[in-house]
Amino acid sequence: MNNSWKVLKTEAEYKQALERTIEVFHADENTPEREELDLLLLLVKDYEGRHFHIPAPDPIEVIKLKLEEKGLKHKDLEHIIGSKGYVSQVLSGKKELTLKMVKGLHRYLGISADILLADSK
Repeated sequence: MNNSWKVLKTEAEYKQALERTIEVFHADENTPEREELDLLLLLVKDYEGRHFHIPAPDPIEVIKLKLEEKGLKHKDLEHIIGSKGYVSQVLSGKKELTLKMVKGLHRYLGISADILLADSK
């Protein structure tokens, strides 16, 4: 086990930590390598959190994806959003989601409210 791991500050340190993570990835429980792996995973996650921005998904795109996954049509949202025309306006981004719609979509499609409440493009 490398006892000298510390907060990753450079890309070189990050790459070295990734390489070592791959080497010890299948370490058995209760071994020094497993402890090292746990530490490396935390360090890599921390570095990535500070250096790589992952944008939040667009709520409307997530709704469309869920509809496709579940084999549903736009008309299947009318009981949550409103008329056919209003569903079309929401899914085209012309109308905003309301809190009532967010609650209904969360229950009906199983989409996280955090995603639905995020700003769309």
